[in-house]
Amino acid sequence: MTQYKYLLDEKELPTHWYNILADMKEPPPYYRHPVTLELMKDPPMPPPVFPMALIAQEFSPERWIEIPEEVRDVLKMWRPSPLYRAVRWEKALDTPARIYYKWEGVSPPGSHKPNTAVAQAYYAKKEGLEGLATETGAGQWGSALCFATRLFGLKCKVFMVTISYHQKPYRRIAMEAWGGDVVPSPSSETQAGRNILAVDPETSGSLGIAISEALEYAVTHEGWKYSLGSVVNFVLLHQTVIGLEARKQMEMAGDYPDIVIGCAGGGSNAAGLIYPFLKDRLTGDRPNLRAIFVESAACPSMTRGIYAYDWGDTAKTGPVAKMHTVGHGFIPAPVHAGGLRYHGMAPSICALLDQGEVEARAYQQNACFEAALSFAQAEGFIVAPETAHAVRAVYDEAMACKESGEAKVILFNNSGHGHFDLGAYDAYHRKELPDYELEQEKIEQALRELPEIPA
Repeated sequence: MTQYKYLLDEKELPTHWYNILADMKEPPPYYRHPVTLELMKDPPMPPPVFPMALIAQEFSPERWIEIPEEVRDVLKMWRPSPLYRAVRWEKALDTPARIYYKWEGVSPPGSHKPNTAVAQAYYAKKEGLEGLATETGAGQWGSALCFATRLFGLKCKVFMVTISYHQKPYRRIAMEAWGGDVVPSPSSETQAGRNILAVDPETSGSLGIAISEALEYAVTHEGWKYSLGSVVNFVLLHQTVIGLEARKQMEMAGDYPDIVIGCAGGGSNAAGLIYPFLKDRLTGDRPNLRAIFVESAACPSMTRGIYAYDWGDTAKTGPVAKMHTVGHGFIPAPVHAGGLRYHGMAPSICALLDQGEVEARAYQQNACFEAALSFAQAEGFIVAPETAHAVRAVYDEAMACKESGEAKVILFNNSGHGHFDLGAYDAYHRKELPDYELEQEKIEQALRELPEIPA
């Protein structure tokens, strides 16, 4: 172990996931039925699209939930992941801040996503399913689920947002290498997809549309269920292995963060790092801890949306959640951070934001690539466009420390590598990477279609 790389032995891999709902002052409101809009106070969610063990985790009030040994055995292929101190970047920025990052690019698919994909595939196999259907934006989640289902002998159907399907062919190839069946979304394989194509055959797609297709596929094929890579409680729960490891590694470094940061599309990687530290704020041990969730300015649910009930998918087939949203029908601009193009946000994150426990920030993509290049030239790692949003927030906080002279400790989740995203870096170098100015009218138009919640 070098001075600035902090490693744990596989024996120190967490044995339990951390459930933040147990420590929140007020947990997120219950989901509502997608048709009747009535509160769903008890599982299962109608229709029961997830394996039953995951539905139980979604509603669990327990603070600690045991990780099955079969899941831990797979996670040990790459976990615990390393924690680095970015001393070269600190020097390049001439900042007194101490910057640390948890490196999740070491997994076989190259991101944090397998932390929950492995768990979901395990529970699906245990339930005797044939396969799982899912959506993917940038392809990180689809890659992770194809990898995980292959390990457990399951099939995987992936509806990949059209713009990402064409922007990121190597992620599609990786999914197919692990046995996945990948189609661009919207597709002609589902009624939801055909309906969208009939209205707009040239659409770039959205995660909301792809979710609709995956849900439809799951409920119309016997032996199949749906798998989700972010947003819901059980996914964020599985990702807490990141923060639980990071706590131990920060102790090894003799430090504790003043600020924790992660990029957020649905919120899973950010929550995975942040929640185990946010526990200290919620319980009063670290009341001044700052947690920053960073989104794309092209899909600004937390910073420009409203906190309201909305459907999680475009076709309005999944449960209705109270979340910060720009509307289930919103089609974001085709930014390279495909994983940040979701119209809503995890209900637990939204409740924490509404309660003033966390912060939200949005950036245009050129600012993010500028910071990502600064990071790469100092630390070596070329990060995914999604992760670049977190890097930009770290950059800004480090510059604020430089201006104030405060030596704050900043920790962020370096959630995935950008090896399949070099086309975006090339566009940035050629000054061909556009920033999209989002008109307020477009958001307001989408928000007009929110459900009318019964009194």
